[in-house]
Amino acid sequence: MKQIILKEVFTAVINDFRNNERWGSAHIYQSTLNAFLAFCGNSRFKLKDLSPVVLKQFEQYLRTRNCSWNTVATYMRSLRSAYNRCVDDGRVPYVPRQFEHVHTGARTNVKRALDASDLKRLLAWIDKGADDSIPADVRKAGVIFALMFLLRGLPFVDLAFLRKTDLCGNVLVYRRKKTGRLLTVVLPPDAIRLMEEIRNRNRRSPYLFSIISNGEDQEKAYREYQSALRYFNYKLVELGHYLGIDAHLSTYAARHSWATLAYHCEIHPGIISEAMGHSSIAVTETYLKPFQDERIDEANKQIIAFVKQ
Repeated sequence: MKQIILKEVFTAVINDFRNNERWGSAHIYQSTLNAFLAFCGNSRFKLKDLSPVVLKQFEQYLRTRNCSWNTVATYMRSLRSAYNRCVDDGRVPYVPRQFEHVHTGARTNVKRALDASDLKRLLAWIDKGADDSIPADVRKAGVIFALMFLLRGLPFVDLAFLRKTDLCGNVLVYRRKKTGRLLTVVLPPDAIRLMEEIRNRNRRSPYLFSIISNGEDQEKAYREYQSALRYFNYKLVELGHYLGIDAHLSTYAARHSWATLAYHCEIHPGIISEAMGHSSIAVTETYLKPFQDERIDEANKQIIAFVKQ
């Protein structure tokens, strides 16, 4: 059997993603490959040498470099997918339970949503208009955050790639970058006002907001988006300091906040899933799990208190 080199397998997969304009997936697989090659120090590492022991060492390597558990899981799933492709093609032998002892699932015990009080404070500050004590670029980050929340937890990647043609009157129709699902959102009045504040006024640009400038080369546009995402999250941290919000402000916080507040308003998870364009209700449940646990704990307290009356 021909020796299969892990780097060659990943390179082929990455090129396939790029040919299909799946820039996000290509980026994840490239990051996985870079991390694994840095770990093993061997660009000719053979896929047959991938073992539970090696995978566990790689997991420990990532954790010593302060990678989050979700990052570890993303890298492990990428490795597993590449390995399974080769197993299916008969290029490497199948090893039972190869990935059983490393972390491959999303951790749901991390609270990313803002408390209702913090969200109210942020939205109230946005409503007041420009504040000379806070830099304009920090305010813009706050406006984008508020807009993402008002538009049903719109992901930053979808907002960045929105085109002017996606908006017709007060209705936004777009496809999710991640799942390809077509979503229709009726804009609330507050969202219309915020859109007007930050909309792209360059008539030659196809984009609704001036986050991305490249309209032709989609790979370059994706790199622009990644740079904008880092900058945006950095400015959100600044905004949190200005407003005295202890919770970590990020693009995820806007999306998680909408989902969890919808859950607390007793909206059915199925409707939340549809509203957010998730691929399945199981994805939505990973958002809601920490808050479902809180509700169960609170119910337990109420039962105990009732018995002790």
